[in-house]
Amino acid sequence: FGDYRKDDPASFNLRPELSFYPQFMFNLRRSQFVQVFGNSPDETACFRLVLNRVSVPDAMVMIQPQLTAFSFSAPPEPVLLDVQSIVPDRILLLDAYFYIVIFHGQTVAAWRKAGYHLQDEYKSFAALLAAPQQEAKDIIARRFPVPRLVDCDYQGSQARFLLVKLNPSSTHASTAPTSAEVINTDDVSLATFTEHLKRLAVVS
Repeated sequence: FGDYRKDDPASFNLRPELSFYPQFMFNLRRSQFVQVFGNSPDETACFRLVLNRVSVPDAMVMIQPQLTAFSFSAPPEPVLLDVQSIVPDRILLLDAYFYIVIFHGQTVAAWRKAGYHLQDEYKSFAALLAAPQQEAKDIIARRFPVPRLVDCDYQGSQARFLLVKLNPSSTHASTAPTSAEVINTDDVSLATFTEHLKRLAVVS
């Protein structure tokens, strides 16, 4: 599955066909299939039953949600499932299969609350707001069970639905945060998780 020298984690390299395996394991251990806190036994049983019955592409979305960014500077594009993807002038669409989150960055949320999208000279901003809404409707229309739609803003109470799925590469305990946004959590980041796996794999 990989090449390494004994007791040398830095020498560990996965084969190309397994390069995404660690991040899927990282997201699986943080998913509702393993972490049952906050869910009833019936909900957990339902989630696991659906996972066993859907196609592989849908199962992959359940384990590792898809994050899409909408902005003025570029067409909709997939971005990393990481806290670094939160940018003030960007809208994020998270598809976690059982629920969909539309997250407005700090600047976008402020502009919307100021009503700029209702003015004729800001039609491009209105189009930006409408794009993720239409994408979410399209996903909901073709999916069963019907996912829950969460529409939230930066630092809003519902933003937790997005934050819980993001890789906490920058937290309140980080000595050198890699982004302006941080997540208040004690969970390890993907980098820390991967380094730990490397140490376990090369131990003699």
